Amino acid sequence: MALKTVIAASALTLLAAGTAQGQERIKFQYWYGLTGALGDVMQEHCTEFNKAQTKFEAVCTGQGGYDKAEQNAIAAYRAGQQPTILQLYDAGTLTFMLSDAVVPAIELAKEYNMKIDWNDYIPGIKSYFSTSKGDLWSFPYNHSTAVFYWNKDEWAKIGKTEPPQTWEEFEKDALALKEKGVGCVIGSSYDTWQMLEQFSAMHDIPIASLDNGYGGLSAELVFNTTKFVDHVKNYKKWFDAKVLEIHTQQTGKTIEQAFADGTCASMLSSIANFKTIDSTKKEGMNWGVALMPVYEGTARKNSLVGGAQLWVMKGKSKEEYEGAAAFLDWVSSPEQQRWMNEKTGYIPLTMAGVKALEESGFYKDPANAGREVANASLSIAEPTPNSRGIRLGNFTSIRAELRTELEAVFTQNKDVQAAIDSAVERGNQILRRYEQTYQGRSLP
Repeated sequence: MALKTVIAASALTLLAAGTAQGQERIKFQYWYGLTGALGDVMQEHCTEFNKAQTKFEAVCTGQGGYDKAEQNAIAAYRAGQQPTILQLYDAGTLTFMLSDAVVPAIELAKEYNMKIDWNDYIPGIKSYFSTSKGDLWSFPYNHSTAVFYWNKDEWAKIGKTEPPQTWEEFEKDALALKEKGVGCVIGSSYDTWQMLEQFSAMHDIPIASLDNGYGGLSAELVFNTTKFVDHVKNYKKWFDAKVLEIHTQQTGKTIEQAFADGTCASMLSSIANFKTIDSTKKEGMNWGVALMPVYEGTARKNSLVGGAQLWVMKGKSKEEYEGAAAFLDWVSSPEQQRWMNEKTGYIPLTMAGVKALEESGFYKDPANAGREVANASLSIAEPTPNSRGIRLGNFTSIRAELRTELEAVFTQNKDVQAAIDSAVERGNQILRRYEQTYQGRSLP
């Protein structure tokens, strides 16, 4: 009997193994660009998807940064080794739209009967990544926007219980705080995302011609002719008055670290840093977030979205696309948007996602107080041609040129107008080379 029992058990084991092999899940590759703690969240999201699946399996691999993810995906596509899904930052949107290497999101959704409601996306998110016809070619995934972080205890020294709403009010407060002994009223870096891009969108002023590049590849930079120049002059004035300090990795601490440890009383930064500030702030620090200030007389427009989207690449099997569609439907659901929001400082993608967080009591939790400000900032007005987004080739390099010139303003006392003119001149050279590369191509 014992021998029969062993034989029977062995037969069952073999049968189970055969069944498992027969039901082997369909695998598809997903490459993500985030690193560090946020990279860990990406991997965890994949794990959660795989736990919820019996048919598909996402094989998720970090690429060591958004830049590397973009470069690696392009090289892999040329070699026929591309992933099915790629997480790519906002600055890479135009290149991938023109690459002929992607399956437009709207086509994948139609082919595989996905559940996504395109009209439910938060306007500021959808407009940034849409084509000229308003269609999405990628799937929004992890997004943020810029907000004003302020130390309430510091502002209380001048009797203020609300943050400044205008830059004129900020200047008045900053000088008053200086008199009260506050050394650094605001910390800044040379990050153009806040100083140029968010500022221009909220003030409804152009960064480039042809609707910030949405109108075609012949767009030219124009931010050296707008109120942005005056804004940088004010930054320099505040710097010289010693109410603004520059903080970067090179100076020993980032602006986020300088705010969290109490060195600076305020900063402009991404809402994605909310949880980092909360976990690293000095003990007892009373702080909050608010809309970024605008200049008096401004009819405030939406801020810009930052972060990354998910692209589906061409050249994969029908089965892999089925898996990709299942994954993209899953991560886009209100429940998974809530999961991402709770794990990180990122914001919901859709109005249904916002509702799911509201119904769960997320925003009523004191630990999350103020995070809804980012949603309001993106939705405060219908996007205009100047606030919908930026559609410029090799925009990462253009950002780098402006950062270089801004640094020269603060470290070498270079004239503001001359510095910004130089950044525009070199940036336009970058655009012309990009246009030549894609000569004859039209934007979708």
